[in-house]
Amino acid sequence: MAISHNKHDPQKQNTPPGERIAKYLARAGICSRREAERLIADGRVTLDGRLLTSPAVNVTGKSRIAVDDKPVPAPAPARLWRYYKPRGQVTTSRDPQGRPTVFDALPADMPRVISVGRLDINSEGLLLLTNDGALARRLELPATGLVRRYRARVFGKPDPAALDALSGGVEIEGVRYGAIQVRIDRQQRDNAWLTVTLAEGKNREVRRVLAHLGLRVNRLIRLSYGPFQLGQLEEGAVAEVPPRILADQLGEGGREGWAIGRGKARQDKTAGRAAGRAAGKKPAGRTGGKARQPAPGKKPAHKPARDTDPQGRAKTAGRAKTDADVATAVRAKPARGAQRPGGPPPKQKRIGHKGVRGA
Repeated sequence: MAISHNKHDPQKQNTPPGERIAKYLARAGICSRREAERLIADGRVTLDGRLLTSPAVNVTGKSRIAVDDKPVPAPAPARLWRYYKPRGQVTTSRDPQGRPTVFDALPADMPRVISVGRLDINSEGLLLLTNDGALARRLELPATGLVRRYRARVFGKPDPAALDALSGGVEIEGVRYGAIQVRIDRQQRDNAWLTVTLAEGKNREVRRVLAHLGLRVNRLIRLSYGPFQLGQLEEGAVAEVPPRILADQLGEGGREGWAIGRGKARQDKTAGRAAGRAAGKKPAGRTGGKARQPAPGKKPAHKPARDTDPQGRAKTAGRAKTDADVATAVRAKPARGAQRPGGPPPKQKRIGHKGVRGA
């Protein structure tokens, strides 16, 4: 039987309020969801004074939950940290091979956190950490469209034409990769430094795509994830994103809306203006009157239109709103704050500004 997605589905209307207890325990920082299910199976969790035998139970903030007879506190508000992951650490809570993990290296006073996406053991740079699973999943969703930016050192001499072709996506061994923007920063004998920008995050995407072009990556640094920057973090350091800034990035909807960043608001504003024009309305702020005349003896205040940005790079018109336009988004986003070859990027209003040392 097909699953109904109608909001008026009787099964959904009969769903108890709240959230699954395993999710609640995870948000409260007690353990992971799987570990919570094991605790319940072992008879260590009580709900409203009764022993819980199944994780298929919804709870609310009014529920009285205890683990090993100790009351479970209410889940903390969503928090986010920036971490400079060094090479040699794996992004997992436990490693069967005994390799050092990201979570083993975190300060002892940090609450239980999970990673937003992953960086492989040989990659370094920005790794976002959060205490909220829903926030992590939202930041990871391709539909959210958060752009990731990397610096890659490769062995070989890149072909500019082949790199430009990646803006249309590429298919490698049956896997389709979306639009990727690559800029050559500088060539140093047999090695080249590249800035790579993409809006996905598939496993080892940067390495596989560049290897497809005959370029072997020998160093990979993630500089940014959406509006969050590596900045001046030292290797192995961690810094919390201030709650006010995080709330601003989540949007007015807060935990319920999850409107990440301001991109959606700009799209909604543009859509509103288009609808107004279709209805015969004039855009706000325009009177339709005569142009203002300069005061006697003064030159006109207007300036000729520029087709390049302050750094001399060509401007890209438009903003992507669909997956088909992601190439435009990848080209447009780094144009305002792309890293200058051989030095830190220009100043920009992003969380954790500037580039990475020693890149």
